[in-house]
Amino acid sequence: MTDSEHNLHDKRVIIVSNRLPVSVSRKRGSLKIFPSVGGLATGLSSFHKQQNGLWVGWPGIKPGNQKSKSEIENILRSDYNCLPVFLSDTELKKYYYGFSNRTLWPLFHYFSTYCTYDPSEWETYKHVNQIFCDRILEVIKPGDMVWVHDYHLLLLPGMLRRETPDTTIGFFLHIPFPSMEIFRHLPWREKILRGMLGADLIGFHTYDYTRHFLSCCLRILGLEQVYGQVITDNRMVKVDTFPMGIDADKFSETAKSPKVEKKVKRLQKKLQTEKIILSVDRLDFTKGIPERLRAFELFLERHPYWHKKITYVFLCVPSRSKVQEYRLLKKEIDELVGRINGRFDTPEWQPILYMYRSLPFEELISLYSAADLALVTPLRDGMNLVAKEYLACQCESGKGALVLSETAGSAAELGEAIIVNPNDIEMTADAIARGLSVPEKEVKNSVCHMAGRIKEYNVFRWTEDFINHLAETEEKQELNRQYFLTDKHQQTLKDNYEKASRRLLMLDYDGTLVYLEKRPELAQPDPELLDLLTKLQEDPKNSVVIVSGRDKECLSRWLNDTGVEMVAEHGTWMQVKNAETWQLSTAGLTDDWKKNIYPILRTFSVRTPGSFVEEKAFALAWHYRKADPALGDLRSKELMDALHDILAGTDLQILQGNKVLEIKPMGVNKGNAALHWLGDEQQWDFIMAAGDDWTDEDIFAVLPEKAWSIKVGFVPFTRARYFLESPEKLKNILRSLIAVNQ
Repeated sequence: MTDSEHNLHDKRVIIVSNRLPVSVSRKRGSLKIFPSVGGLATGLSSFHKQQNGLWVGWPGIKPGNQKSKSEIENILRSDYNCLPVFLSDTELKKYYYGFSNRTLWPLFHYFSTYCTYDPSEWETYKHVNQIFCDRILEVIKPGDMVWVHDYHLLLLPGMLRRETPDTTIGFFLHIPFPSMEIFRHLPWREKILRGMLGADLIGFHTYDYTRHFLSCCLRILGLEQVYGQVITDNRMVKVDTFPMGIDADKFSETAKSPKVEKKVKRLQKKLQTEKIILSVDRLDFTKGIPERLRAFELFLERHPYWHKKITYVFLCVPSRSKVQEYRLLKKEIDELVGRINGRFDTPEWQPILYMYRSLPFEELISLYSAADLALVTPLRDGMNLVAKEYLACQCESGKGALVLSETAGSAAELGEAIIVNPNDIEMTADAIARGLSVPEKEVKNSVCHMAGRIKEYNVFRWTEDFINHLAETEEKQELNRQYFLTDKHQQTLKDNYEKASRRLLMLDYDGTLVYLEKRPELAQPDPELLDLLTKLQEDPKNSVVIVSGRDKECLSRWLNDTGVEMVAEHGTWMQVKNAETWQLSTAGLTDDWKKNIYPILRTFSVRTPGSFVEEKAFALAWHYRKADPALGDLRSKELMDALHDILAGTDLQILQGNKVLEIKPMGVNKGNAALHWLGDEQQWDFIMAAGDDWTDEDIFAVLPEKAWSIKVGFVPFTRARYFLESPEKLKNILRSLIAVNQ
């Protein structure tokens, strides 16, 4: 066991979900508490009991008066380690039935036409997420981990982060995360993403959902990822894939019990058909039920051989019966079942046995065990644990074939199933026929492989995997925090500055002294920045050097009056103290090569809307800050590959900056230019350098060990000693240095 796993057992994990693992009701004046149904409650209950943590959620009962609240809370806290969040009818209506299930649920399942975008429901959703946050703040202790679950609480991680910045927070989404083109429909998309990014670790069922989330972070928020890590608010957020499992042993052991075996025989005797087809669904438009029924009807049309030899047991669990869309869906299903049975039944045979109800656990297991073929064909599903439950029950017999939708999350793990497009009625009908006809040995082989995988990566392994990754992320966050320029570090920096008699300040411009702009001309210095630089340079103890990628004409126009020394075009030109003109940093530079490279950059500019080529005296730069982030990133890689071959064997190099590629002569960089001032280290008793992108790493590389090197913005890898959040924070430090001598 690793140190982090040892430490994990000492931590309390606060689980937060919309519903508690138990539900509370009041009958004849007395409280009744019973287990909640659902994969989350089932999967996490044992972990919750083992680690003696706390579970926060709605108890399933109206709040009532204060005495009733206190009674419920005391019982739940003492007997179940649960903390109830009480919601009013209005809150429940607008937060749960409203925004959660009329906006997020259909949108995340790609049913955007079913969505409503009601601002009042959004406000209630925010309000209820804040209620959950306030409830957690009542009980959270230093060292606690918080694990937030699902789409009802997307804003909660961000709210908790603002209130308890050092708390380790995990978030797991149990439904799909849609592609950017779908997600962007949401009017509150930025706030949702920011809320999720309050977590330290964000988990999804499949890699596709992870990829979609990272794409949204990039294209909506402009946040790039490095190896699944998103940098935001000076934190590293890890985004990863954790396919949820089930308690496979519980299902397989129950399936082998004499009681279930007896029920299976009774069912087979009742149906008196060779084979049983099964589907188990909650009533929902995402489950593809009408499409599946039509496919079954087509199967019966095309395969009369199977008439009277199969029975399709269709279990549909009631859900949201008060919602109009669900009532209409129920009506459509009833009519389809009636039509199919009416077309094909005989006095002694009915093709569909339709059950609209929920079943006790052992009854459900008996259906799983009796089935020869399961149809799990949702139009879109986050994971779909039915497929896994069915396979776990077939572990011993190995007889049950599986037809599985490619748009169910579980399809990523269960590749041996018969995979179908649920919208393709003919494909699904053929899959039913194939599933009934697959040789027994082949079925057994595929079932054993899938069941073995389900047993190995069960719900307990899933929980352990996520929590261990969360603990590792916590350790990395602690390590990252050591490198931030804290108030204590800043005080030491000021003390060093005050004592020094010869000081060198080397500062990048774009992204360091000013925020990056999509159009370079918008980043000109404001009067306050000009005043800051002027006052720093006027101090006789200071030498202030602006080391920039901009051309010398721009820097001269903007900064000449401040008196600072300057380096332009990433080290090509220098304007040093007491010199009237700019000087080349390296002798013998030519620009003959530009006529061969410019057409290539121009081609990429035409192919990448929003990008442009900047020509400098001895350099060419391709900027793509205004381009679509994903396209710009793709084209930059393509351009790097193209230039790599062309520039091989030449004295030219490619410098990769922040949303810019620059081609220039070899050996010309900010680091070599900085050596003009750093050549005699002994003359300086205080050195500070600040920059924001890869071109500034060359300066950090040549600085003496004693120097204060500061990376503005947070990246996973840098030679700088410290991180600083933003240009504004750097300007605050510069203001404090000016104040030292006043």
